[in-house]
Amino acid sequence: MSTSKIIFYPVNNGAMALLKLNDDKETTIMVDMNIREAADDDDEDEYDVANHLRSQLKEDDYGRPYLDAFVLSHNDDDHIKGIQNHFHLGSLDGYKEPEEGEKPKIIINEIWATSRFWKRASDSNKLCDDAKAFNREMKRRVKIFENTKKIPNASDRALIIGEDPDGKTDDLDDIVMEVGSSFSEVNRQNLSKKIQIKILGPLSQQKNEADEDFNKKNRGSVILLIKIKESGYENKLLLPGDAEVLVWECLWGKYKNNISNLEYDILLAPHHCSWHSLSYDSQSQCDNPEVSEDAESALSQAKEGAYIISSSKPIKNNDDDPPSFAAKKEYLVIVKKKHFLCTEEYPKEGDVEPIVLKLTSFGPQLKGQKSKSRISQASSGPVGQAFGHG
Repeated sequence: MSTSKIIFYPVNNGAMALLKLNDDKETTIMVDMNIREAADDDDEDEYDVANHLRSQLKEDDYGRPYLDAFVLSHNDDDHIKGIQNHFHLGSLDGYKEPEEGEKPKIIINEIWATSRFWKRASDSNKLCDDAKAFNREMKRRVKIFENTKKIPNASDRALIIGEDPDGKTDDLDDIVMEVGSSFSEVNRQNLSKKIQIKILGPLSQQKNEADEDFNKKNRGSVILLIKIKESGYENKLLLPGDAEVLVWECLWGKYKNNISNLEYDILLAPHHCSWHSLSYDSQSQCDNPEVSEDAESALSQAKEGAYIISSSKPIKNNDDDPPSFAAKKEYLVIVKKKHFLCTEEYPKEGDVEPIVLKLTSFGPQLKGQKSKSRISQASSGPVGQAFGHG
């Protein structure tokens, strides 16, 4: 593979992105999944993301497809749907070979997730069957480490993003990555020459933040800044889950004097292009809803030629949220119109395919298109601009 690439799948109001590196092992990292079955949707012509995903994966010596790492940003249905039908869960000893006409299940060597997998389903923490299955799998993998005090083998490994506020991660230091830290190891491979991953969230509970607000699923979203090195250029991917306005205000307060931690070549618009990642005001209940200047500043650190991707259904000028037409208008102040792409509108609504961005020494390039060299920009820094509103 000549360049690394990231693939954003058309999964309606959901999220699913596959990062493929061009290192010797062609390392794969997937962030979230929303693999719907025919019964889940009225649209029988939806894109077959499961088959496309399998076509992108390597196979082990037994012909089983695998991911090097899977990252769950948070356990909303539209970020974990499909894991039981398409992925192997449990010990590899229990892997079942596909019957005639079936596809082999995908193995996940490492799973990365927050400590919220310990939270049980309740009225305030409703979990779909796939989310419950994911939580069981994380508990299984963490238990292996607890029992052996050794990093488990592939398909049994887990990485916990952020410390648990209730102390459950206190004795798990070797498999816990603190918020604010950076690392370059994926599937027990040191990839420091190719990738660096900085953990920006989930943020700890803020002063005066109500427990009810802190415990909401979106509030616990993993936020990753991933740098992919190609010759003299670093392609920076900002993948924020469903983080909303408070989080972006806090991140701006934390990094406004060091905006390199927020700059990006590719931004996945948080919460499927939701208005509530930019504002506290309700569009339906407020005559003049205002954008949070700090949240907007945090999300405005686009490098020249940056892309913003909305992983959502088509964005219409209506009352839907997400995706929000008003939020899209804000993002179009940050990037050029042709660099704002919606997964269910690409290349055109009703006839979609995955958005593939190659991560080159010229910066990200949309598959089939070219862009000018950015080697000189690598030393000149980002646009670093906070766009005014109104």
